[in-house]
This record gives sequence, structure tokens and C-alpha cells, in this order.
Amino acid sequence: MRLRHSFAMLAIGLSGLAQAAIDPQYQYLNALPAAQDTLVLPLRSSDLKSGSHSLLADPQLKQQLTAAGFTGKAGSISQLYSVAGYQRVLLLGLGDKPVISDDKLASYGADLAAALDKNNAQQVTIDGRYLAAIPQLVHGLELRAYRFDQLKSKAEAPRKLAVDVVVADVKSAEQQHQQLQAIADGVYLARDLTNLPAADLTPQTFAEAAQALEKLGVKVTVLDEKAINALGMGALAAVGRGSDRPPTLVIAHWQGDNKAPLALIGKGITFDTGGYNLKTDGESIVRMTSDMAGAAAVLGTVKALALQKAKVNVVGVMAMAENMISSNAYLPGDVLKTAQGLTIQITSTDAEGRLVMADAMWYARKEYKPRAMVDIATLTGSKVGALGNYYAGLFTEDEALNSSLQQAAKNSGEPLWRLPLSDEFASELKSDVADLRNTGKTTGASTAAWFLKQFAGDTPWAHLDIAGNALASSDKGVNPVGATGFGVRLLTHWTLQQP
Repeated sequence: MRLRHSFAMLAIGLSGLAQAAIDPQYQYLNALPAAQDTLVLPLRSSDLKSGSHSLLADPQLKQQLTAAGFTGKAGSISQLYSVAGYQRVLLLGLGDKPVISDDKLASYGADLAAALDKNNAQQVTIDGRYLAAIPQLVHGLELRAYRFDQLKSKAEAPRKLAVDVVVADVKSAEQQHQQLQAIADGVYLARDLTNLPAADLTPQTFAEAAQALEKLGVKVTVLDEKAINALGMGALAAVGRGSDRPPTLVIAHWQGDNKAPLALIGKGITFDTGGYNLKTDGESIVRMTSDMAGAAAVLGTVKALALQKAKVNVVGVMAMAENMISSNAYLPGDVLKTAQGLTIQITSTDAEGRLVMADAMWYARKEYKPRAMVDIATLTGSKVGALGNYYAGLFTEDEALNSSLQQAAKNSGEPLWRLPLSDEFASELKSDVADLRNTGKTTGASTAAWFLKQFAGDTPWAHLDIAGNALASSDKGVNPVGATGFGVRLLTHWTLQQP
């Protein structure tokens, strides 16, 4: 059975977006095939000492291995030539720990993808007979293989790569691979959407991308500007009012069981000028095409669940708008009324994400009565100052939710760091003319989280600030340069582990 990538065309101006430097096609086998151009040997340090791996008996391999000084150090890769009929052999070090975490295996697979691309490999055999979680290694290879270069005049087609993965249990490995590939497809979708320029990805074309998931069994509802106004969503309406491309609220519902749903809320600012509090940093404003990465992560998660036919009820609510400057744009000093009824004094038009999220959170609670709600957003620069791109910020007062999200972060390799959230921040957002200001007087990430808390009601809720995590400036680990799709793996793991 040969498994390969199958990425849905996006129903937007550009089609066939998901690309890769290499396009792996997988086949799981229970025995080594005839020698091909490249053999990958994942080896623990103990394998070298015990000689337990059958291929280590080859005298030529042993000789080159000694000459290369390969010790099996975790993550190390050494290349040998003309061994056992293969043109090259890549030795992949797994370290000396008896148990290797899934995220570590994925990172090793990502480094392997880079090595295979560099060598222009065409046929690869991965000997995974001694590694039970080999599909996790393959998952990392898939995630790193992504490239977004379709807007270049001379974009190169991905190079085909036949990958034979030798395992002890073919059926189990194929099942694991299919589940992980569904997650990779969700990550690819999120990356594609986040990488697109704002001229191509608008609130309307994002809605069309969501509607493309209907063929997978996802129920998609799109509220246009008229419906948003009719529901009294004054915050979302105001942020999108300055653009010729009006706001939308996109709802993608995967109902895999009949339990009360889990709600995922995504910030979808398709471009953020800062409004009349204009962004003045030229480098920063260029990156504002990615200010919808939270919404992209939510949609990617829904796709990953639908492809797996996951037995979980999840609704994604994505608030989409362009924050532009015009005679119709909202202004500093304006007072907006949210659908929940709270009024907000605008102290900065560049704090627009929390505004659109407020109405989206209200809608999720009103229409779906979720048993838990998690929002995800590229929300504050202060989060980047605190955690950089190493961790996403986690804010919640619910200990069970904190615990389950931290476990999902550990399992997925998308790390979280809990930051403070308490009513001490209330004074920061006190207004003389409205119920709330939309910015704090001193602090940033925590006051933004406290603002959002006012729209969570009694629902168990957590806020994920992924500012700094949505883009990678260089190839590293499972993330190639550009959009990372951060949040898809995390939220997929979290939804699937809920009772």
C-alpha cells in the first residue's frame, strides 16, 4: 500500500498551493527491499555497543562507521557511501534513552528531510524495524518537506521521493501514518493560508477555503457583514468597516460525536495596518499578512479532525476582517458596543484582534454552548518580548484546562508557557466613558487576556497568544521558512484527548 500526500485545492484565487521541496510517497513494508539509492538507519547508542541491529554485521559498514566517528548522539546524522549495495547510508542518531518522545522523533525526521533534499535522493529505505514509533519520524519528514514558492516566476515543482519504511507491524504503522498525515494536511492548509498575501487572502476568500472542507463532512456557515450587524457584533463590524472587503464570521463544525462541543476561536485579521494607530515599523507591517494565523490554525485543526473522521465534536469560529484606514474606519476614542452588551472605549485601533475575538467568543457561547473554549491569536508584541518564538503564551484560570493543554503541548511539540491572568489587571482596562478600554495602561499580554476573559462567561476557557510563533525566519526543526501552522498539532492533540 503506497501512501502519498493529498492536499485539497483551495477554493481561492490561487489553487494547488501546498507544495514541497520533496514530495514523499510512502510504502510500509515488513522486510528490506532490494537496495536503492539511500538507506536510513536510525540507531541508538546502545545499538552500536551491542551490535543488535542486523545491518551492523556488514564489515564495510562497520569500518566506515568507525572512521566517521558516529556515536549515535541524539539528532546526529552521518553519511556513508557504497555500503550493502546502497549508494549512500544515512546514520541517524537516537541517543541513549530507551523511550524517545514523539516530538523528538518528529524533529529527527525533519532533519532527515533536509539531508535527503540536499542529497537529491529519489529512492529511500528507512529501516524502522527497531523503532516502534517510526511514523512519528516520518511525520517530521513530511512537515519539513513543505515549501511555499508558488508566487515566484520560476517556482520549482517538488521532486518525487519514493520512501520505503520497513517496520515490524505494517498495519499498525499505516494506521498511525494516516492519522499523522491528516494532521500534516491540516498544518499545510494553515501554512498556505498564512503565507498568502492579503491581496489573495481576504475575509471572503478565507471563507471560500473553509467551504472547501464541506466535502469532508464539515458544516460551514459564513456570516456576512449584514448578518454580523444584525447580531449586534459591533466590535467585529467596526474593525472591518474601514476596508472595501467587509468582515465575515466563519464557522466550521466537525460533529464527530453527540457530546457538547469544544469551541476553538481564531483571530483572522487578514491584514493589519494598525488603523489610525498606524504601524510605523516597515519590517513589522510586512508581516501583518500573517495576523490571521490563529484562524488558519483553527481551520487546519478542523480539517485534520475531519480527515481522521475523529469521534469528537468541535466547532471552529473564525473572526475575519481587514484593519484598514479610510473615511469609514473606526477611530481612537470611539465607543463600540459588543454583541454581549459590553461597551469598549477604543484607546488604540492597533488592538483590534481582541475586539473581533470578543464577538466571536460570544457567538460560540450563544450558539453552541461549548463545554470548553480555547482561543488562539497573534495578539501582542509583549508576548514576544516575554517568550520570543520559543513558547506560545497560555492564559487560563481553569486548572484542568491548563493541565490538558500542557499535555497536548508536550505530545505535539508545540510548547506553551503559562502567563499570569487575574483580576488584578482589571484596573488597567478601566474606562471613564465605557465598560472597558481595549488596551491596558502599562502591561500588554496579560491585560489582553483579561480583556478576553470578560467574554468567556462561565465556560472553561483558555487563551493562546501565538505572536512570534506563526512565522519562522529560517528552516528549523519541523518548520521551513515562512508560516509554521503553529497550533494545528497542539489543538488536534488537545481535542482528541478530551473525555
